[in-house]
Amino acid sequence: MNLSSIRREWSANPVREMLAGAVATFALIPEVIAFSFVAGVDPQVGLFASFIIGIVIAFTGGRPAMISAAAGSVALVVAPLVAIHGVQYLFAAGLLAGLIQILFGVLGLSALMRFVSQSVRTGFVNALALLIFAAQLPHIIGGDALAYAMLAAGLVVIYLAPRITTAIPSPLICILLLTLVSVFMDLPVKTVADLGQLPDALPIFSWPMVPLTWETLTIIIGPALAIAMVGMLESLMTASVVDDLTATTSSKDRECTGLGLANIASSLFGGIAGCGMIGQTVSNVKYGGRGRLSTLFAGVLLLVLMVILKPWVSQVPIAALVAIMVMVSIDTFDWKSLKTLVVHPKTSSMVMLVTVLVTVFTSNLAVGVAVGVLLSGVFFTFKVARLLDIATEVDEEAREVHYRVAGQVFFASSDAFIDAFDIQAAEEMKVTIDVSKAHFWDITAVAALEKVVQRFRAHGVPAQVIGLNEASASLITRLDEQARLKEV
Repeated sequence: MNLSSIRREWSANPVREMLAGAVATFALIPEVIAFSFVAGVDPQVGLFASFIIGIVIAFTGGRPAMISAAAGSVALVVAPLVAIHGVQYLFAAGLLAGLIQILFGVLGLSALMRFVSQSVRTGFVNALALLIFAAQLPHIIGGDALAYAMLAAGLVVIYLAPRITTAIPSPLICILLLTLVSVFMDLPVKTVADLGQLPDALPIFSWPMVPLTWETLTIIIGPALAIAMVGMLESLMTASVVDDLTATTSSKDRECTGLGLANIASSLFGGIAGCGMIGQTVSNVKYGGRGRLSTLFAGVLLLVLMVILKPWVSQVPIAALVAIMVMVSIDTFDWKSLKTLVVHPKTSSMVMLVTVLVTVFTSNLAVGVAVGVLLSGVFFTFKVARLLDIATEVDEEAREVHYRVAGQVFFASSDAFIDAFDIQAAEEMKVTIDVSKAHFWDITAVAALEKVVQRFRAHGVPAQVIGLNEASASLITRLDEQARLKEV
């Protein structure tokens, strides 16, 4: 990394970077505390994790301006582990998950993200927006008139303040104004203090107190793999979103490695594992965060607010934080995707909708994206399989049949390839199969070609194959050699 890139990532517009990071911090507080309860741990476990992850990944991550912290997707994965074995096994699993993520980054396995289509990415973003909004419903539904009034006032401030000034992000103005009104008017509203016990000391280094035995490994290996995969998937998807928002590129392998280091550090200081937070990241980018300083400041400010300024933060109305998260969900949702549903191919639109539905109903981003990727692969396979074309030319005088094959022959198109040859019609003729414009991809395709030739010859029809490209011919040669070795 050269000096200019370091200066760009750390010292460009520091005031704007810190203000944007502050917005992300306040957007983190209610989510992290809520996710801690989902995981079955004290709020301080999630808050400590968010602080440590933010600090470490600011230096080690591959996507500047991305906010990473304790996330709901990871909380869902580890909840059964905590319920059965306790929080110390959570720390051990987080430690192992970090090592796995580092390994993925070193091996360059982030390249697997290339298989995630744009439709799946759009569905991922829209599903997250819906989940962020749904997470606010417990604070909205059942509230009294005062709570609704505070929420409405917060949204008004957030959306109207930029018309007056953009020097200070409007969410920070919202928090300040609603807190002052609540305190000086002594309004009976729920505050951050009502969310749970906030930490009253700094995190302390501690090795997970679990026995170093094979039994412990068998307990944590499953959750660790789940944490690693879910965390990497959500972080890499979030990094791709920031790439699009900022028209820049990032190192996905470095992001995997950085996340692994951050999760190891979090686990060693009594925190839950985490990953990229798309809502808070979008908020950070929207208000000017572009470099690593915004990520670093978000983590540092979170610790300062939770430990040093706890008496003041405890008085912030929950309605102010809910208003921020509602704004984040609205900004995160890709509203253009609704218009393009009828314009894009039906298969692409279906992939996007299925990704959204599965993610929302399972509250599991990994499952939603996995189903979306699988469905994209199935549609692509059928599309490519239909591109196979076999033309037939019959020369009655020369008693010859010439088949011209064009397209891709693989497991999904092999049956159509076999069915295209009329054995009965070619009797007492010479058959030539021209595959110069075709490619045979796998053993199923090679077996289909061999079956066609054998059928012709079984009916006494001489058949020859011409035009095999080098790659197809090499595959057939290798398979023939393997078959002969098995016979020997």
